[in-house]
Amino acid sequence: MTQPGTLEPDAQPYLRAATAGVRHHTRTLNRPAAAAPVSRVHLDALHAHLAEVQRLLHQLAETTRPPHPGAGRHLATAHTRLYQATTEIHAAFHLLPATSADSTQCRPEQLPAGPPFLTICQRHLAAGHIVRRTTTPTDLNRAPHTTACVR
Repeated sequence: MTQPGTLEPDAQPYLRAATAGVRHHTRTLNRPAAAAPVSRVHLDALHAHLAEVQRLLHQLAETTRPPHPGAGRHLATAHTRLYQATTEIHAAFHLLPATSADSTQCRPEQLPAGPPFLTICQRHLAAGHIVRRTTTPTDLNRAPHTTACVR
């Protein structure tokens, strides 16, 4: 048995790896030499992490909602808010200038190994498909709500 508040070793096998990836990028950006603005590579990695956490929240909301409707609604709201965050990161990604390394990202004929499995746009479209299937446009535009902790 594990301590309360900790994950079972096999509960979410990729969650620890994703957390380690986020920590790596955070450490990279916090170095004194990293005073330069964020790059498209970092935003792409952050978007990938958030999209995976968003997918995890969707699964948790779907499995939690039948036995615990209130908790399921909160997880579904977190899923929607995380999609809004990935939307802003996606927009910021496209506002940054392309470097020579990522300017060929969406041109498969210029990549020696072919196109990447998922570009940021494809990943964002896939995430948007899930959100639009489970939420309404009103939910996507609604301001975040706050609740008091009942404990």
